[in-house]
This record gives sequence, C-alpha cells and structure tokens, in this order.
Amino acid sequence: MSRTRPNGSSRIVRAMVLESPRKLVAHELALPEIGDDDGLLRVEACGLCGTDHELFTGLLPTGFAFVPGHEAVGVIEAVGSTAAKRWGVRVGDRVAVECFQRCGRCAPCLAGEYRRCERHGLADMYGLMRLDRAPGLLGGYAEYQYLAPDSMLLPVPASLGPVLATVFNPLGAGIRWGVTLPGTKPGDVVAVLGPGIRGLSAAAAAKEAGAAFVMITGYGPNDASRLAVAAEFGADLAVDVATTDASAALQRAAGCLADVVVDVTAKAPTALAQGIGLARPGGTIVIAGTRGSAETPGFWPDMIVYKELRILGALGVDAPAYRAALDLLASGKYPFADLPRRIERLDRASDLLATMAGEGDGAPPVHGVLVP
Repeated sequence: MSRTRPNGSSRIVRAMVLESPRKLVAHELALPEIGDDDGLLRVEACGLCGTDHELFTGLLPTGFAFVPGHEAVGVIEAVGSTAAKRWGVRVGDRVAVECFQRCGRCAPCLAGEYRRCERHGLADMYGLMRLDRAPGLLGGYAEYQYLAPDSMLLPVPASLGPVLATVFNPLGAGIRWGVTLPGTKPGDVVAVLGPGIRGLSAAAAAKEAGAAFVMITGYGPNDASRLAVAAEFGADLAVDVATTDASAALQRAAGCLADVVVDVTAKAPTALAQGIGLARPGGTIVIAGTRGSAETPGFWPDMIVYKELRILGALGVDAPAYRAALDLLASGKYPFADLPRRIERLDRASDLLATMAGEGDGAPPVHGVLVP
C-alpha cells in the first residue's frame, strides 16, 4: 500500500533492494509522476527465476544496489495517453511485463532481436537496473514498478490470476529455447536437461510442437518430485542421471539419440558433456542454463566436430514466445497451476530466495512467487 510522506509531498511505496549479496532490504521509494509517454504498474505477483537466487547469493555479482524481479504481473495503475495507445492498455488492465526494453529503431530491434537493442540491452533490463537510476522502482520486488516508454507489455487472459500468470516467463523460455531457436519440428526426439519449471516448460513446448519423443533429466533426491510429474508436461521418459546413463536410456526408449538437446540446468558443470553425448550426429544443442563455473568435466570438444553439432546459446525470451505462453497457460492443457509452489510476501523474500537456491532441508519448490 502506498503511503504519504509527513509533509504530504509525495506518495511512497515499499520495494526490496538487494544492496549486496544476501542483503535484501526494504526501502521506501517515492512514486514517480507519470507523464504522457510512460506508466505505472501495481505489482500483484512476481515470479522468481534462477537468476534471482544467483544474484541473491552472489554467484552472479553486480556491484550495485537494485530492485530485483523480472517476472512481474500486475495492474496498470497510471498511464499516459501516448503510452496507452502504444501499449494498447487502459488503467485497470492486467499485464505481464517483458523484462527487456525495445527502442524499435536500431538494427537489432528491426531484425526482431531486441534483447540486443543498441539503446537498451542488458543495461536496461527490469530487475537489474541500479537503484540510483530514477525513479528506482525498476524491478518486480516492489509494490509498484515504473514502466518506461520503451517497455513492452503483454495482456493477461482474463482466466488467469496473477500468480499463475507469472509462469508466462518460464513457459515463454521453454517455447523459445525448446522450439523456436532449435527449430524443433514434428517427429523430433528432444532431450531436456533440468526438470525445474523451465525444463518442464521446454518439455511441454516440444510436445506442442509435435515432438515424437521427449526425455527430461534431473539429478538426485531434490529432483525426484519434479521428475515424477514430468509426464504431465509431455515427457515420455524421466531419467535421474545420478543413477542412470541418460544416453543409453534414451536409445533404449526412443531407439535413437536426440535431434534437439535443451540444457536449462543451473550450476551443473557436467551438463555440457551430457548434452553432447545425448545429441545425434548433426543435432542441435541449446544452452540456456548457466554453469557458474569454467569447469566442464567430461567435455571433449572434438565431439562437436565428429558429430557436426550445432550449439546455440540462449539469453532471454521474446514477446512472441511470451504471448504463446500466456495462451497455452490459459488453455489449461498442462497442470502449471498444480506445480509445487511457494508464495511469500515481500518481507519473506530472502528466505524464499535461499530456499530456491537449495539451502536448507528438503527440495525447493518448483515455482516461487512474491506477492506485495
């Protein structure tokens, strides 16, 4: 809830600021004045990404304070007339916020690759902008989020509540990484490494694209419950690589290696070698998970040559994938609503992030969400 300073000069709202690793502190920030070309989102929910807990623990250091959160869903609180026309929104509309911004004029934007926008790029990504950059409310771990003129907003179908709608981000990633980038087509065999929400999303996306066989892998007890539900998300085979050779299991079950391998693991240095082993000659590997390490045990670069593999890096998603994700969510075809999920208020964000990072007893939930 917004408040007013004692002198009545401006409304202030609460935002969580990551000042340094593991130091996530509540700040009170002033709501900005909204002009003709920008807007303000009242945040209803913000999903947690693996990047979020890596920033929280310091695995991905930044060196500056910022408001985290790049999976925000909320209601338009205020919007200028020019911005409203450009975004196609009105006050009261529920929208999801694309974390990247787009100038629409540079060569990457014109080519549809706005993640590399020459004006914005990673430096202007919501959830990763410096706190001292006005107006400060530039992430989803807050009661309100500022919407700059070059923001991109996605209408949320009326059937989706804000918590479930935050799945637009990981499901959009599954669609782009599991289908669009590798060109997955009907009849393909697909192997997905990592059974988190993005891995389950990639499995569902591959099945939607017509894949004939989808395998998903995990590692150890923490992934057991995720592998157990993988069939509900399109997987024909779920493999624990701690006890089973994934390549051998795929060949036994599908009769061949994978046309497409999608690696969405986190902090799993051996995944690269596993992915190369799973790919058929001439196959495609999409690497979207981050290692957090320069070590790649078992990786033999010559196999890329011998197999003539195509290896693609994937950073972020795009609006077409997000729109497709929201439509697929609204269809109810896959049980994303039933995933093990933990929802917390802003003041419990640190505990939730530590849990999602695998700290503490028991397996972390598949999906974490903050609600102001």
